Amino acid sequence: MSTDQDESIAQDDREPHEPRVGPTPEGEPEFHPYHHPAAGWGAAKSVTNFLVREGALVDGPRAIMRMNHENTGFDCPGCAWPDDTKGLHLDICENGIKHVTWEMTRKRVGSEFFAAHSVTELAGWSDYDLENEGRLTEPMVYDPESDHYVPISWKDAFALVGRTLRGLADPNQAAYYTSGRLGNEATFLYQLMARELGTNNLPDCSNMCHEASGRALQASLGTGKGTVDLQDWETADALFIFGVNAASNAPRMLTALAEAYHRGAQIVHVNPLVEAAATRTIVPHDFTDMALFKTTRTSTLNLQPRIGGDMALLRGMAKAILEQSSTDPKALDREFIERHTSGFEEYRALCEATPWEELERQSGLSRADILKAARVYGEADRSIVSWCLGITQHEHGVDTVREIVNLLLLRGNLGREGAGPSPVRGHSNVQGNRTCGIDHRPAEEFLDRLAEACEIDPPRAHGKDTVASIKAMHDGEIKVFIGMGGNFALAAPDTPYTYAALRNCELTVQVSTKLNRSHLVHGRQALILPCLGRTEKDHQRKGVQSTSVEDSMSMVHLSIGMKKPASPHLLSEPAVVAGMARAALPDSATPWEWYIEDYDRIRDTMARALDGFEDFNRRVRLPLGFRIKQPARELVFLTPSGRAEFSSAELPDVVPAPGTLALGTMRSHDQWNTTIYSDNDRYRGIKNLRTLVFMNRADMRERGIADMGAVDITSTAKDGSRRHLKGYLAVPYDIPRGCAAGYMPEMNVLCALGDYSTQSDQPIMKHVKVTIAPAS
Repeated sequence: MSTDQDESIAQDDREPHEPRVGPTPEGEPEFHPYHHPAAGWGAAKSVTNFLVREGALVDGPRAIMRMNHENTGFDCPGCAWPDDTKGLHLDICENGIKHVTWEMTRKRVGSEFFAAHSVTELAGWSDYDLENEGRLTEPMVYDPESDHYVPISWKDAFALVGRTLRGLADPNQAAYYTSGRLGNEATFLYQLMARELGTNNLPDCSNMCHEASGRALQASLGTGKGTVDLQDWETADALFIFGVNAASNAPRMLTALAEAYHRGAQIVHVNPLVEAAATRTIVPHDFTDMALFKTTRTSTLNLQPRIGGDMALLRGMAKAILEQSSTDPKALDREFIERHTSGFEEYRALCEATPWEELERQSGLSRADILKAARVYGEADRSIVSWCLGITQHEHGVDTVREIVNLLLLRGNLGREGAGPSPVRGHSNVQGNRTCGIDHRPAEEFLDRLAEACEIDPPRAHGKDTVASIKAMHDGEIKVFIGMGGNFALAAPDTPYTYAALRNCELTVQVSTKLNRSHLVHGRQALILPCLGRTEKDHQRKGVQSTSVEDSMSMVHLSIGMKKPASPHLLSEPAVVAGMARAALPDSATPWEWYIEDYDRIRDTMARALDGFEDFNRRVRLPLGFRIKQPARELVFLTPSGRAEFSSAELPDVVPAPGTLALGTMRSHDQWNTTIYSDNDRYRGIKNLRTLVFMNRADMRERGIADMGAVDITSTAKDGSRRHLKGYLAVPYDIPRGCAAGYMPEMNVLCALGDYSTQSDQPIMKHVKVTIAPAS
């Protein structure tokens, strides 16, 4: 399905009929509003039921006692929330346990399975059923004559990859995708392979998630990362949480929120939906609270802007602070502004010129509500602003993150304890991937160091990101796609278009632990290369190896697997990369095989190539690892002016046109990225249902839609083309008028590939223009 199609083609050119994503429902769909605390006994019950269902009552608890333990355990492969600074021995969460248990399953998918099921048959299975078959055990290659995957040796698999890459007319005809699960050592080797081959085509999941954060922070502060750490969260007077469903996406944040409330900090949640994490919690590892059923509030104020209205709220808060400064000399940190910033007067003039009426209209909030948030901010000595995809997946995502920085700069909330910007990364090592070289727009300084450390001549031209790679595959410009982890076919926007793009490739290679949709939507030649999971021991010539990961707050620490590998035929991610690299670069001077014998050797090279990784092998073995230096935290701004830069972007118009709604995609609670554990969403009161859309009750009445009534959803892209989902159920929910929400990956079909931000090139997953009507 192309982005310039007409309405009639949009529906007809999908899969014959797209299979379910989740499992077969266990009963009729149900909706009962959730009024219980986040985590607590609800999470404990859910985990217990999951362990029983997966037959992991022994392995599951063993893993719990090893997960996130400093220098002796493995890092949770779920979210990127940092490990507790106090060495907590149960620094875990419900979704982390599920994620690990799902990986440690005793079920196996080997050659017998693929012999019994053709690709055409498997394409009709639900995505849950595909992953539920278990761990992949041996490399497989697609046989077009039989329509089955058949076994292939690792030697022959690598030879196929190498032969195909060497046969390309241009190295830019290949794309090397990275999921956030990839460890730092494998990441470094992967980008080294791509660059030694001659391309910067290194798309990654950050292109779809936090690209806006990196670009905004780089422009404002000279660093692409947040400046705070977990100790800052423990000392802040005010926490502002924008666009984050913490209870599902970063559940260990609940501990920080509960502790903040206990010490009297103000906690403001900003989200169109009031999620469970924004109400109250029982922290599971607080045994006293669990025994007494004692809940703790996790917010002192909840604001529900319209989808995309966060920037107007932030501008309004800044306007209020500036107005207050005319009578209160303490409202602004004038010394900080004068010494460390640039562009303040332009920004002040912009705020003064923006009418309160327009701020109310665009934010969807009253002036009184905006002033409440401004009062909290103005009265706090130290404030942290945290955000996730609710901020970034918009056309104006970069401008909004820069507006966050503007607000922080007004009161000098940078470069001191308990203050600063704090993006929440949603996947375990996505930040480490970028740090270690997965960047389609690499800096010259990085390439210079890489060239010197690795004795290669890396390409200097920018490569293609995720959206550009999909289009290039669709147009035949990219002929080879290699995916290190993840489920690209389901995670990307414009599902039918992405499917067609992958199928247009000469070769697709998926490095995976479990069977997923991306193995069934493949090129003319296709490989499945199974790798070790993070929970498994990695035996190499010099003994059991460790890998490293970087969390959301720039801490780098070791991860060591605990279990026997699911199959003797699995290779580690670094070994898979090295095998492909040697086959593609037979005359390379890079010591690929020598690196794999001992990962310390990789880290020694990384120490020379990566800024901030000096003395890597020693520092990563320190308790809790080490923190990569953040110049902006020390008030060193690597911007053209040498100062923190105020931005003065115009306020975007985010008010939906009459008759339309702004729809945001999101995950359910019983889901991790594209992996679905059940059709339930406990924190939103949903059972046995994923094909739904949450709507404001008044919007439903206006359209003649009954509670739980069937509806058809039509999106309209920037180019006027339309896409459809039919027969979804409308759930009345506490969401602002003009807004709607539903689950990815099902709703990815509604986001056209051409609907990406001109600021960040991210797909606009959180602001899809739709109409919703009773099912025809």
